[in-house]
Amino acid sequence: MTESLRLGLVGTGYWADVTHATAAAAAPSWDLAAVWGRDAGRAAALAERHGALHAGTDFDAFLAQVDAVTFAVPPQLQSELAVRAIRAGKHVALEKPIATSLGDADRLVASADAHGVAAIVMFTMLYDPRVRRLIDEVRVGRRWTGGAGLWLGSALNDENPFNTPWRHDKGGLWDLGPHAISVLWKTIGPISAVRAEAGEGDLVHLVLSHDDGRTSTVTMTLRAPDAADGFSTLLWGPAGRASVTVDDVDPVAAFVTAYEDLGRLIESGDRSHECDVRFGRDVVRVLADAEAQLTGVF
Repeated sequence: MTESLRLGLVGTGYWADVTHATAAAAAPSWDLAAVWGRDAGRAAALAERHGALHAGTDFDAFLAQVDAVTFAVPPQLQSELAVRAIRAGKHVALEKPIATSLGDADRLVASADAHGVAAIVMFTMLYDPRVRRLIDEVRVGRRWTGGAGLWLGSALNDENPFNTPWRHDKGGLWDLGPHAISVLWKTIGPISAVRAEAGEGDLVHLVLSHDDGRTSTVTMTLRAPDAADGFSTLLWGPAGRASVTVDDVDPVAAFVTAYEDLGRLIESGDRSHECDVRFGRDVVRVLADAEAQLTGVF
């Protein structure tokens, strides 16, 4: 790739600043060209901190400045704006979850297919080299019988920078669930069914059925005490046990890897990726099924 690609950032919050923009500035194939936000002052400030030349609230003007868009906004807004970006021919890096309904996730897949753009999802753990090596071992025949994820977050506690309205609305299922499900999907196998049980607050327990009869479990919450905060995933099988690296992943390094992957897809014309929008839709399907069981709304 001889010329840097222009990346646009949608969002001006904490994660947009410390991860998306920082990684965009560090990614060899990319220049952060533009920032879009609903608050013009915040968009301009973030753009200035990270060297982007364009900032504003006009989404069409923003799209005209970039080759691809990375999203750091609530999933309901992301699914709306990402379709607009895709229809304008822009490649996209979507945050997880890509949407909070299967219908919106299907529309993203259909739009990406119709317009021929590259569309990847920022499943942070899956871009860590240690996790990738573990997944590579699975591809060449290492077999895990089952697994268990324990995802205890404290994002909804006071003063936490992730204490945002959409997380209060959707809870740990939709915020931590994509991480937990994606790791178990890639290490144990595709997930065909889910059974969900609610605990106190947003505490959720999932039993996941994988395609070949294997099973795994996940427990998650965003209201854990600070002292209990932490994430873990354990795999077990004929070779023994293995802990999946999830608690100490460097998100900036992971996002640099993701952006470089997106650049290679754009250059090659390939649209298939292990974390593409179709996989993002598959994860939403599991989450939406679990939510329906918990709420009784199908």
